[in-house]
Amino acid sequence: MAVVRGEPVCIDGPSGTVEAVVEDPGAGGAHYAIICHPHPLYGGTMDNKVVTSVARALHDCAIPTLRFNFRGVGQSGGTYDNGIGETADAAAVAAWGAMRWPGRSVIVAGFSFGGYVALRLVGQIAADRLIGVAPAILRFDATLGAPQCPFTIIQGDADDVVDPQAVIAWAAALSPEPRLIVLPGVGHFFHGRLHDLRDAVIDAIRNG
Repeated sequence: MAVVRGEPVCIDGPSGTVEAVVEDPGAGGAHYAIICHPHPLYGGTMDNKVVTSVARALHDCAIPTLRFNFRGVGQSGGTYDNGIGETADAAAVAAWGAMRWPGRSVIVAGFSFGGYVALRLVGQIAADRLIGVAPAILRFDATLGAPQCPFTIIQGDADDVVDPQAVIAWAAALSPEPRLIVLPGVGHFFHGRLHDLRDAVIDAIRNG
């Protein structure tokens, strides 16, 4: 497992500074990734254990990552904006990453509310792929369509926050249909199952 030191950075965003952490395993490659955290009004931050586990899995694939706090979280300026302003924050982070790693394409990942923001973002920027972990799509906007990039959903079937059957049905209705990895017995926060999440993310990168 890669051990990567974090580099705190401040990114100019549409609502002020966006607080972020760069973690770069230092290998050459074709990608970088940004990871969107869960709901800001319910304690979601870039240090959420699911977010950091996704980052570590990406590092194991030699992909540098940008974790960041949405507006109003930590040292990021602004206030909560129902996913709209948060998508703009994510776009600013992706643009910063494109300058940090010129010539590389972006992978967008998100957990829960962050999965919703990630799906909105890939409708606005060119992304290489999208990874949604227990994406809270139906709580915000079930009308969002399939992205133009490869899309993998990682969903626990014992999720008590995001209805797994609703996510599965939503995914099945999309065209093209995303790849769906359902983890049996896994709840929303992957308690005791972060190793399964890591394996699923690596699988999404290598086989998605």
